[in-house]
Amino acid sequence: MEVGVLFSGGKDSTLAALLLDGFYDVTLVHAGFGVGDAAGQAATTAEAVGFPFERLELDREVADDAVDAMVADGFPRNGIQQVHEHALERAAAEGFDAIADGSRRDDRVPTVSRAWAQSLEDRHGVDYLSPLSGFGRTAVDRLVERNLVVEEAPSEQLSKGDYEAELRVLLAETAGEGAVDEVFPDHVQTRVVGIRDRA
Repeated sequence: MEVGVLFSGGKDSTLAALLLDGFYDVTLVHAGFGVGDAAGQAATTAEAVGFPFERLELDREVADDAVDAMVADGFPRNGIQQVHEHALERAAAEGFDAIADGSRRDDRVPTVSRAWAQSLEDRHGVDYLSPLSGFGRTAVDRLVERNLVVEEAPSEQLSKGDYEAELRVLLAETAGEGAVDEVFPDHVQTRVVGIRDRA
């Protein structure tokens, strides 16, 4: 069975792929808008962790709507949620037996409700998997420390292949650089650069 894992090159989506690897043929899927080098960053990480990689182009109108929502709200949550749901919809239509993401138990965004997941499965005839949904932040951090080699830096200094990177660029183009600082809180990003040798 084949699973497409939405992939940013970060620790959560990488761990999701590793957890599914014993049960599925995993393909890492970067879903994005072709802005900046987000897809290239994700592809580099996919090569480093040894999984096949595909790019999935998302509809630019969704990005524009997400940016508008972020400007109106003053925070990124609803915009990122819109993009994530669109990415899952597009991935579900790609012919995989299952699709997955790296959402964790205590994530605030993106999240997938049980009802939305069931609707996605029914509409596309695909299984939706969230292998980290039972893992809290501390458990994920322990798994990362034991299994992955990562780089960490403030989000404005570290580029990876997630929605945020592309939405930051589009938000700056639409509303100016100051809007990025107003909408996105300061936080640390991680990018996976390899799998730890445990031999």
